[in-house]
Amino acid sequence: MVAESLITKASALTFLETLTRLEAAVRERGMTLFARVDHAEGAKKVGMDLRPTTVLIFGNPRGGTRLMQLAQSIGLELPLKILVFEDALGKTWVCYDDPTWLARRFGIDPTSAPIAEISAALAALTDVAG
Repeated sequence: MVAESLITKASALTFLETLTRLEAAVRERGMTLFARVDHAEGAKKVGMDLRPTTVLIFGNPRGGTRLMQLAQSIGLELPLKILVFEDALGKTWVCYDDPTWLARRFGIDPTSAPIAEISAALAALTDVAG
């Protein structure tokens, strides 16, 4: 079951292709890629198996600051994150927190301009995965 607070999209590409395209799209849009968290590699280090599962952590001060001006507590969820993972059938997926859900969680008007802009940016970024 997919949580209603997440937006999940199927990718038409392999895991590695999806991850590579997303990283490139983040940089092309002038955002900073702060970290790439490879959960499968972490699992391997403790002798466990996990299908490819990586979180990209990224953002830019302009967008994040505009959100925190509305509710500083949303800083808990910043920078933004996208999870890329491969399921048991070998299909690749991307998912991220729904910005309108985050808005409601932190008491921000879900129709505010910063939320609309973040929503559009995340949708465009994840669309590169096909």
